[in-house]
Amino acid sequence: MAAQEHWDTVIEPKDKLLSVDFKELWRYRDLTSLFVKRNIITQYKQTILGPVWFVVQPALTVLMYMIVFGGIAGIPTDGVPRPLFYLAGTCMWNYFADCLTKTSNTFVNNSSIFGKVYFPRLVMPIADVVSNLLRFGIQFGFFVLIYVFYALFDPTYNATLNWYALLFPVLVLMMAGLALGFGTIISSMTTKYRDLQVLFSFIVQLWMYATPIVYPLSQTKSMQYFGIPVHKLMCLNPVTPVIETFKYGFLGAGEFVGWRWLIYSFVFMIVLLALGIVVFNKVQKSFMDTV
Repeated sequence: MAAQEHWDTVIEPKDKLLSVDFKELWRYRDLTSLFVKRNIITQYKQTILGPVWFVVQPALTVLMYMIVFGGIAGIPTDGVPRPLFYLAGTCMWNYFADCLTKTSNTFVNNSSIFGKVYFPRLVMPIADVVSNLLRFGIQFGFFVLIYVFYALFDPTYNATLNWYALLFPVLVLMMAGLALGFGTIISSMTTKYRDLQVLFSFIVQLWMYATPIVYPLSQTKSMQYFGIPVHKLMCLNPVTPVIETFKYGFLGAGEFVGWRWLIYSFVFMIVLLALGIVVFNKVQKSFMDTV
């Protein structure tokens, strides 16, 4: 009688839609770190300025906002210097948008790797989210430098850093979770419907204007749309409470959006991640046949 075979590793599809093998993800942590390094190195490979673009891009964006929205449109910034106000919103939004864009294209862009060797597919979007932390860290450091400059050399600006700034790590985690959830859903769907890539890139651009990046949320309190306060509609955007809390904590801009809206964004993130896992586990069984 032949001896019973023993396998060190068994690869099988997920039977349950809402299931993630965290132990397996942890075992492949070295692979995750390799993908993180790859993303960082290849992003600005063969460029002259390299990581300096991490500062140049938001600086030019803020300059454009100052000219168009601050100068021409005359939109107020809650008493905060315009460069500081725009940079705060841009810093947080760029991290969310970058993670969202990259994770939404993960499975299509890396289909050649997926077809050669097995590893947990979630490693790819997780690596995208982690690698973008470098860019976010540099841009946040740039924001801190501008903040210190205005606090020390601008007597007209009263820097109002408060204890809500201590929520900063939680806010970054929420932005990463929201981007990972949305990106996983979109990436799973684009394996079959490529049109979603074009549509989604357009939606992300419009999404920014539905988020208080270039204008303060306080300006929408007196506005209504079909009898519904625009302020509440804006807060239904799960990114809005996160960015507003960041602005209020570091700049004292406007008023704190409220714990209920911040908790709403956190719960939205958890539900979104769960939905992303369900969609991903359903698609991953056959996505190599359609990608």
